[in-house]
Amino acid sequence: MDKRNFQILAILQRKARIPNVEVARLVDMAPSAVLERIRKMESQGIIDGYEVRLNPDRFNCRQISFMYVYFSKNSDPGIIGDALEAIEEIQEIHFIAGEDCYLIKLRTADTNELNTLLQTRIIRIEGIRSTRTYPVLSTRKETAQIPIRP
Repeated sequence: MDKRNFQILAILQRKARIPNVEVARLVDMAPSAVLERIRKMESQGIIDGYEVRLNPDRFNCRQISFMYVYFSKNSDPGIIGDALEAIEEIQEIHFIAGEDCYLIKLRTADTNELNTLLQTRIIRIEGIRSTRTYPVLSTRKETAQIPIRP
């Protein structure tokens, strides 16, 4: 990875659909060389894929919430994680150090839908002892971009 690769990655993170010719112009390289570098970074797993970012308001998914999901004693976090992964409203699942729990991020239409999801699906998963939910009041920054450092 050299400086130009980092520049290319920074550009693609901001605007994945940018034409290759435009990337080449921005990093002062030939388009064929840029394309070769991008393909190499894809094959090496540096570029993991491309996603479309949808407007949650257009799909009635305005309510973001974070939830701690605490495990029962002797429960299997892997089985609980698999069950949580099957719930489409859950966007992220993180195993937290220091506690036997996951921290999850969810998107629902509103707190009523969140409550229904919690009562009908999440707390019914075998091995879940309890949950603690934090509905988000407002979001100041939300990004999927990661810091790129040479």
